[in-house]
Amino acid sequence: MPDNIEIIKAYHQRSKHSLQKYAAGPGTLDWDAQPDPFRHFAGAAQIPLPLLKQQRADILYEDLYRPGRIAPAAWSKQNIAALLELSLGLSAWKQYGPTRWSLRCNPSSGNLHPTEAYLIHTNVSQLAAGVYHYRSDEHSLEARCLYENKQPDDNPLPDNTILLGLSSIHWREAWKYGERAWRYVQLDVGHAIACVRYAAAILGWQMQILDEVTDQQLSQLLGLERTADFAKAEQEHPDVLLAIGTPAFDADVNLTVNALLESNRSGKWQGQANLLDPRPLYEWPVIDEVSAAAERQATPAAEAYETETHPYIETASSNMAASTLIKQRRSAQAYDGETIMQQTVFYAMLDKLLPRAHVPPWDGMTHRPRIHPILFVHRVEGVANGVYALPRYTAAMPLMKENMRAEFKWERPAGCPSHLPLYLLIAANCQNAARTIACHQDIASDGAFSLAMLAEYDSVLHAAPWQYRDLYWEAGMLGQVLYLEAEAHNHRATGIGCFFDDTLHETLGIEDTCLQDVYHFTVGQAIIDQRLISLPPYGHLKNR
Repeated sequence: MPDNIEIIKAYHQRSKHSLQKYAAGPGTLDWDAQPDPFRHFAGAAQIPLPLLKQQRADILYEDLYRPGRIAPAAWSKQNIAALLELSLGLSAWKQYGPTRWSLRCNPSSGNLHPTEAYLIHTNVSQLAAGVYHYRSDEHSLEARCLYENKQPDDNPLPDNTILLGLSSIHWREAWKYGERAWRYVQLDVGHAIACVRYAAAILGWQMQILDEVTDQQLSQLLGLERTADFAKAEQEHPDVLLAIGTPAFDADVNLTVNALLESNRSGKWQGQANLLDPRPLYEWPVIDEVSAAAERQATPAAEAYETETHPYIETASSNMAASTLIKQRRSAQAYDGETIMQQTVFYAMLDKLLPRAHVPPWDGMTHRPRIHPILFVHRVEGVANGVYALPRYTAAMPLMKENMRAEFKWERPAGCPSHLPLYLLIAANCQNAARTIACHQDIASDGAFSLAMLAEYDSVLHAAPWQYRDLYWEAGMLGQVLYLEAEAHNHRATGIGCFFDDTLHETLGIEDTCLQDVYHFTVGQAIIDQRLISLPPYGHLKNR
């Protein structure tokens, strides 16, 4: 493990952008040769799924944050199809001139989508038990492994429970972003986890991350280690296993996984993965190195974490159906540089970043918060421009104070709710600083606010090297909350993967690696490109 920690630390350092140079990336891009954004398995039986129409249209976005408000939906193939569509399905097609591309409910760096999803089930009517790959472009399931018929009392999974495994194709990101791409892949996993949790909440279902499952077990469960099935195709790397169902998942994870692996061994496998990029121009061996170093090993069950209790900020944010809001989420390309955000909206957005029991997406996590935003406030009504900190649990504040500039104020801003741990560090016009740190991008300064996400790096990494990935997942989940909150309040957000890591650290006075910058985000009033044509996501599917 010490060797793995050093490999990860070396990768983290070499994949930083700086004012002097950017992390290693491709010297050129041929957009006509972009990797296929959709994986499929030739020869695997394809099961079309019903498309979401008006199901659960009465569930408002704000209902997702009110425990007990949503009654569980029926356990059915149709509702599982809705879960997949609202989390990992297409949300629209965009067209500009002859160029056409798809968008998905789960955002991705550069819209490249390295994340793949696999359904494992043993108890859904109208669907044979087994392992299925979700094909988002066709909204269908590809049967990868069909289990032998079992007796009801020999069911490896609890009633009304499915498993959803996520994996990543690193090349989809590395094709464009080079060595830094592995970071973006992990952020995309975090976005996808949050998307699944929100979709499950719409159905009144629970979701839990199964931390105890090792990468080797997950690879076997999903069939990723079946080298003949991938032949020359790009390899998928196991990420995370999610349990989804009407009750909370309380089965013994090891017994469940072992029973499913036995079903895998006796089941019928089928399908050949497609090749995404027949002519890769570059290789990035450091991505394979860090991936191996961060492989999840056997992990004891996480210590119980008691979520801190906070009152909830009620806002008249949106009477829109949660499913509609999720499907209309978009990443902003530019901001108007003028619109002032209401103070109540600003505080309500930040309030959603605090973990609460039985509230998505944080109730799916098993550990306390380890990511803490640093905000650059530019245009918020009644809130002074400047740099702010939001430690997301009580003990994080002294940790941040100890590792940041001694002259920072740590003052409560005007009108801030007493439970919201927001602190002014320095009052100043920070637009130029925000823009410079975000690789000179105007989107970091033209919105209402932008933010950097600081991770508790050293302590987490030394506890278990594979938790390096977890830090990015948590950051991606934070980003997804901001995406939906911005949409609900008639603003728009976007993630920023390009930033100068150590310039942010220097600005804050961080001198070691106790805290590290892992993701940036920005929220404001977007400028909409009217040249783009928006098309329905599944207009190509008939009679669904």
